[in-house]
Amino acid sequence: MRQIVLDTETTGLEPSQGHRIIEIGCVELVNRKLTGNHYHQYIRPEREIDEGAIEVHGITNEFLADKPVFSEIVRDFIQFVDGAELVIHNAPFDVGFINHELRLLDPNATALEERCKIMDSLQLARRMHPGQKNNLDALCKRYAVDNSQRELHGALLDAEILADVYLLMTGGQTRLALGQQGSDEFGDEAEAVRRVDAAKRRPRILKATEDELQKHREKLAVVDKASGGNCLWLKMETGLDN
Repeated sequence: MRQIVLDTETTGLEPSQGHRIIEIGCVELVNRKLTGNHYHQYIRPEREIDEGAIEVHGITNEFLADKPVFSEIVRDFIQFVDGAELVIHNAPFDVGFINHELRLLDPNATALEERCKIMDSLQLARRMHPGQKNNLDALCKRYAVDNSQRELHGALLDAEILADVYLLMTGGQTRLALGQQGSDEFGDEAEAVRRVDAAKRRPRILKATEDELQKHREKLAVVDKASGGNCLWLKMETGLDN
């Protein structure tokens, strides 16, 4: 099962008022595991960005001046997401903007929801946590997902955070599949996995502190609650204690 967690940033709130997409960020899940593959692109919108939007994401007109327009990136974007299930927080917003961009290029363009299945993680969160705040920051706090780097909104960062939240919210546990190369054009941003040469140093065994063990237990409790009592790691630890 291939899923793409997707987020966008825009010049404003309404495509009907001529607002455009300025950033797309996607991360790939296969069989509910993060693969390390991702798509990330800034886009020149050919219009000014609203001041209120700049306050949210910090992306300026000057920064986008040398970036490609949507018509130059659409082929690679569609190729990356085509046929996958898209996980999007408040999906109507992002899907509406993407479809608007596609229709600007071709009034008869295939809509995104005809290419991909759409999963709205906001609607899912509202069903699971009725009457509570269910924006991304609130969900990060609820599921103990680190969002300390999220001072401003950013499409790729928000997609990465949402992937962690979605997997925890739906009872899964994240794992990065090593040895796969991302599709981001900014390849120097992807940190390679470094392995220590065993011949050069003797391995050390580091035991967790009591504080670290307590945090570990608290994290497992959150996962166990979210999964309806199906946290396999917690079951294994309980079995070992017995």
